[in-house]
Amino acid sequence: MTQERFEKGLKVRREVLGDAYVDAALSKMDDFNRPLQELVTEYCWGAVWTRPGLGRKTRSLINLAMLTALNRPHEIKIHLKGALNNGCSREEIMETLLQTAIYCGVPAAVDSFRLAREAFAELDTKKE
Repeated sequence: MTQERFEKGLKVRREVLGDAYVDAALSKMDDFNRPLQELVTEYCWGAVWTRPGLGRKTRSLINLAMLTALNRPHEIKIHLKGALNNGCSREEIMETLLQTAIYCGVPAAVDSFRLAREAFAELDTKKE
């Protein structure tokens, strides 16, 4: 692990997913899952999310499509919030999820639409 890439990754991870989520994930680290948390932070966030070829908004929309295809509801929900943090509009998220209905299957898209509505409702409640 390179400390510089880990620190860059941690910064991006916090900016996208929020301090509360990252702090909760890191607080649950133990000897068993520490290598996974370090790998995710260094490589996913530090090596890939920091690359200049795609903006964070585009990366978020791609993630939502892939996570829908993989049927990963927990990750979809957190990345929905991350997509909003990265400047994606609800309309862009909706269009991305509609696209997944065609290429990933309607049941997968239905689940992601349900998760999006839940995530949006949570965020709207916090704003009030």
